[in-house]
Amino acid sequence: MTLKKFGLLAAIALLVALWLTPVAARPSGSVTVQILAVNDFHGNLEPPSGSSGRIGSVDAGGVEYLAAHIRTLRATNPNTVVVSAGDLIGASPLLSALFHDEPTIEAFNQIGLDVNAVGNHEFDEGATELLRMQTGGCHPVDGCQDGDRFSGAKFRFLAANVIRASTGKTLLPSYQIRQMNGVKMAFIGMTLKGTPSIVSPSGVAGFTFADEADTVNALIPELRRKGVKAIAVLIHEGGFNSGGFNECPALSGAILDIVNRTDPEVDLFITGHTHQAYNCVINGRYITSAASFGRLVTDIDLTIDRATGDVKAIAANNRIVTRDLPKDTGMTALIAKYKAVSDPLANRVIGSITDSITRETTPAGESALGDVIADAQLAATADPALGHAVAALINPGGIRADLAYTQSGTEGDGKVTYGEAFTIQPFGNSLVTLTLTGTQIKQLLEQQFDNPEPGQNRILQVSNGFTYTWSASAPAGDRVHDIKIKGASINPNESYRITVNSYLADGGDKFLVLKEGSDRLGGALDLDAFEAYFKNRSAVAPGGRDRIQTIN
Repeated sequence: MTLKKFGLLAAIALLVALWLTPVAARPSGSVTVQILAVNDFHGNLEPPSGSSGRIGSVDAGGVEYLAAHIRTLRATNPNTVVVSAGDLIGASPLLSALFHDEPTIEAFNQIGLDVNAVGNHEFDEGATELLRMQTGGCHPVDGCQDGDRFSGAKFRFLAANVIRASTGKTLLPSYQIRQMNGVKMAFIGMTLKGTPSIVSPSGVAGFTFADEADTVNALIPELRRKGVKAIAVLIHEGGFNSGGFNECPALSGAILDIVNRTDPEVDLFITGHTHQAYNCVINGRYITSAASFGRLVTDIDLTIDRATGDVKAIAANNRIVTRDLPKDTGMTALIAKYKAVSDPLANRVIGSITDSITRETTPAGESALGDVIADAQLAATADPALGHAVAALINPGGIRADLAYTQSGTEGDGKVTYGEAFTIQPFGNSLVTLTLTGTQIKQLLEQQFDNPEPGQNRILQVSNGFTYTWSASAPAGDRVHDIKIKGASINPNESYRITVNSYLADGGDKFLVLKEGSDRLGGALDLDAFEAYFKNRSAVAPGGRDRIQTIN
């Protein structure tokens, strides 16, 4: 028999054997996968205070309680994935921010977080620092402040729409596929495409932020080839809810357009950014958000068909992170470790106030705390040697908390601690005094409107002596009038020295005209200016909220 004939006979024998072998039964039944989701934690390891620490009338939040709730929920299903929809870190209280948010990463390592979609605040210290959060290592300037080496995140950061311009590759992975009891599920993670306009431009230089829906749609064929039919999108963009934390009578905001343009293969959107709580079903797809600061955890159950890999059913529930469970002892130990280092700094009294100073705004968009911060920045730069500024302006998003008259610790009512001041201004921006013409000041104020989206406004807080009026009904580009500095109307052709923080000076929050400011002079950190303002006054009163007025 020739070799050729032997090969033919062997092939026939193999075919016969395959024909006689029973076909394996396709997998049957379904698998229930549990997703536990948070968003916008912002390093709030200790229970947040005031309204920031409540859901309705229920005290909520604190990582000791969040960890306990997640552990209890995880025990109900071995197929559990813990996820975050961004802003896990950044704009954090002193306990985390003093250590560049390493404590928060370590806390979520202990909790067992699986994936975190990057949010805009993950870029507060730039893309390089974000990569250190993933891979570990001591801070390049401050080193390892807690005495041991930072090992980085055990969970995976995802950034599907953040593209390095020089290579065309994503900064971090686009998705993670989890296999649980025979079924696959993909988690795509990304931030909002508008991130470059709300972070320091220097921190994201060299990166592009692609459209969210387009990014997801481009990944669907790749996931199909990998046999994935169950898909969740973790996206740091969201909406606004007019109902309760588990309701959705009418959702508005940027997330709706994204969902409507996304491939129907996506089953679930876990969202963030707006700090809202909602539980929605829109066009057959679930959209959830868990407020902020770890006050809620979204408990999502998906029933996935083992034969097809498709999602058959979804049920979602926003659960309050109540403070009636025993605290997680690992979290308690972690907090104690970092408080031992941070408390002496945080508890130092820097001044006093006559009453609570809050971020509550007038109809014109002015707050008492905004007045005070702007005044502090003007005081720090008015001297000719320090900038010769005639006015200061502060972006409202840079004011992160109220200043309560009631003591936060043992300092006494009316006393202001460094920790409280830090919580209000945690970004570490420096002051920049620059020259603008009267025309450019008018352009700057017009850029407040339809910002970040049509129909939305970002009203800059202004220092004493800077006044103007604006009209919502006036045409775009001509809404601001009667601009005065120290009682004198501005001259379009004259030059004025204006102080802003470094974030604004780089064109942050879409105030692009500030990039054109000339004769720039760097100054103190915004927090240092705030502290100096309190030290130089016996007691600071709330701002009068009388500098910005609306007209018909």
